[in-house]
Amino acid sequence: KVTELVLDNCRSSNGEIEGLNDSFKELEFLSMANVELTSLAKLPTLSKLRKLELSDNVISGGLEVLAERCPNLTYLNLSGNKIKDLGTVEALQNLKNLKSLDLFNCEITNLEDYRDSIFELLQQITYLDGFDQEDNEAPDSEDDDDEGNFLVSFISDGDEDDDDEGEDEAGPPGEYEEEDDEDDGGSDLGEGEEEEE
Repeated sequence: KVTELVLDNCRSSNGEIEGLNDSFKELEFLSMANVELTSLAKLPTLSKLRKLELSDNVISGGLEVLAERCPNLTYLNLSGNKIKDLGTVEALQNLKNLKSLDLFNCEITNLEDYRDSIFELLQQITYLDGFDQEDNEAPDSEDDDDEGNFLVSFISDGDEDDDDEGEDEAGPPGEYEEEDDEDDGGSDLGEGEEEEE
């Protein structure tokens, strides 16, 4: 009944990690960062998997396997792999639920019009490398983790509010009060003192 599995920095042999097999039926999140994975050919069928972390491996192709074995992926991180061209990524078109794709530090990011090309090719995705087509940043986590979304919105709201508070509350009221005191004191000392008492 495992739903999350993190195998980062484990070593894969011949494209598989020992013990990772079809028995993980309930798996929704799998992380295999930096496991020297060269291929996804031996990836087990994980039909409930929604998030797959494959950063810092040596995967250069064979992504069509993902649509067959992990058809419900919404998030895929392939950053730091050997992905060089759009043809390789085209295989992800069959991941109909994919919303977020990361390709940081892959050679493909050096292509001219890289972002536009990927969004055109994979019309189902909303976020590429953490940003949507209009360069809006993706929320920290999607739908299943409201706390993350709350935190992100709280932080960004907080920043804006701090600026406003600085102007509205701390700055001007203090200045006005001081000016008022000075005016009262300067115009007629006697009256000013009486009023204060």
